[in-house]
Amino acid sequence: MKLSNKARYGIRALFDIAYHASGKATQIREIAERQGIPARFLEQIFQDLKRAGLVASKRGPRGGYALVSTPAEVRLGDILRALEGTIVLTDGTDAADDRDPTSRAVLDGTFGELAEAVEGCFDAVTLADLCDRAEADPTRRRAPRRYVYSI
Repeated sequence: MKLSNKARYGIRALFDIAYHASGKATQIREIAERQGIPARFLEQIFQDLKRAGLVASKRGPRGGYALVSTPAEVRLGDILRALEGTIVLTDGTDAADDRDPTSRAVLDGTFGELAEAVEGCFDAVTLADLCDRAEADPTRRRAPRRYVYSI
């Protein structure tokens, strides 16, 4: 199973808000710069996340996107479902070749159970968990650049 760029970028963007902005409103350009994600693509992703009720937008000079819930309440599974829908391990393309209905039933049941287990794994990890891992990382977050101009 491979996550799409949309799902990976969405998770990275919400982690960025939780970690670097402590859940406060953050502009897309700041997230794009820190995460190396195209800003135009992030705009599309944030529209889906907003529709799903995971983020709220604020207009104005101090505006941007902010988490609606605390990082401890936002599960990776929530983000994936908002951007990709439910996890499905079969695509139904082999339905035309139904010569052995027993095999099909057994495999469909097994793949359904596996999809639920995978979804459960994503639901077991929250943005707060990712922030905790980042804090434990020796490279840690870098202080923002401050420019001082002297004339």
